[in-house]
Amino acid sequence: MTRRRYLQTTALASAALSFGSIRGFGRNTVSKPMKRQVGRIGFEATTLGLGGQASLQWTPSDVDTTRIILKAFALGINYFDTSNMYGPSQTNYGRAFRELHLIPGEPGYNEKLRRSMFLTTKTGLRWAKGGWQKPGLGSFTNGPRDSKTVDDIHRSLSQMFGDGQGNYPAGAYLDMVLMHSLTSMAEVDALYEGYGKADPKAENIGAIAALVDLRDGSNLTGLNPKGEKLIRHIGFSGHHSPAVNMEMMQRDERNVLDAMLVAINANDRLQFNMQYNAIPLAVARNMGLIAMKTFADGAMYAKPSRWSMRPDDVVRTVGSASLASRPLVQYSLTTPGIHTLIIGTGHVDDDAAACQLQQNLAAAQVKANGLTVTDRRAIEKQTAPVKDGKTNYFQAAVQALTAPREVGAETLTRDGKRVVRVTWQTAYAGDEPIERYEVRRGGTKIGVVAHKPQASKAPFAFEDLHADGASYAYSVVSVDAVGRTAASADLRVVTG
Repeated sequence: MTRRRYLQTTALASAALSFGSIRGFGRNTVSKPMKRQVGRIGFEATTLGLGGQASLQWTPSDVDTTRIILKAFALGINYFDTSNMYGPSQTNYGRAFRELHLIPGEPGYNEKLRRSMFLTTKTGLRWAKGGWQKPGLGSFTNGPRDSKTVDDIHRSLSQMFGDGQGNYPAGAYLDMVLMHSLTSMAEVDALYEGYGKADPKAENIGAIAALVDLRDGSNLTGLNPKGEKLIRHIGFSGHHSPAVNMEMMQRDERNVLDAMLVAINANDRLQFNMQYNAIPLAVARNMGLIAMKTFADGAMYAKPSRWSMRPDDVVRTVGSASLASRPLVQYSLTTPGIHTLIIGTGHVDDDAAACQLQQNLAAAQVKANGLTVTDRRAIEKQTAPVKDGKTNYFQAAVQALTAPREVGAETLTRDGKRVVRVTWQTAYAGDEPIERYEVRRGGTKIGVVAHKPQASKAPFAFEDLHADGASYAYSVVSVDAVGRTAASADLRVVTG
């Protein structure tokens, strides 16, 4: 690191500690917001999207939610987020959409504006049919207790484009629906139930099969009898476990999942991190990547490290005297693979310096490679002490580099010769990325396989031509970017 670069980085850190708003870093206004292509979706999203929580969910008595949404449109933001789990959030959007003439079939419908925006909502329901009796599946909605996935989609359309009583106009649609907040492998099992073998007579059908029907206008599940096309893209979100997010993607053999909404902020590496595990896998699958929790749902500032529950939890200021907001926004947006970042808004203001939307949008004008690794480490150093390093309450606890999983070996005959084929499932990275795997026979390294994101359940493999009839102990060792290792148990194989 050169002395000049050191001084630049030190100045960045000092500025971040000295200014509570963007004024320490540059402009307050953005005339033409930066956009990025969102994976294979075919949409260019502004680097800042409007999150559906904060004041849109937990509305303080003096906040006009319509004003927040209208200001986002006026600033040129084109990615909008909400959820069936966010209380009045969808209804708040509905009021703003009426002012913007975004209701199909009504006089003055602005179809051009509707096409220019991307609207994502979420369902916390794991089952499209049955399944409610199965324990431990964290299924949530603000609708009726017996709601299923299709009910949530109808509810979203009704609240944002219809009468709020279950009816919605012809031509109303959702750009994307996410299966929200996955935390366990059991939830992944439930979501995939019946997918690929849809049977209307099945007792249990998971959410994915029904969402595909609503995307394609098909009725393979028997749950879309009108053959409606109500959604355009399907994805999922996960705050908690990179392992669960990875399993969700690896089981997607038909590429139905177009996007992942993922928690990523400057304290990510203090936890079981997303940036070296789930995010690279989504990149390898060319999925859209939407970042969230850049401020840890406010825990980087005044809010306690827990889920928000009431209006008092909404942070309504910009940064703080000790930690500016701009570096945190830019950390998320320079995480390799991220396309856009949603941030919930607590407060908008005519004073640009006090307006969260304007401040965050200005901060989001950063290229994907706009910070160096040194810059990112400096920001991590600033945020690590916040709440004693426990801001990311939504994220699984930190773990070290793991050994490769499910290591197996079999003897084969190839071209008249006996070989041993060693296979394994990906290891999980610790606080540095995985670089390679070393295959060992009897403790001696016999081969190296470069690590890459494992895009499916097809395993990594290495073939050993040394098959002479003897018995050998094979193992596979994960090696990360700083040389740390984690070895699997020995696997005894008779090669003859």
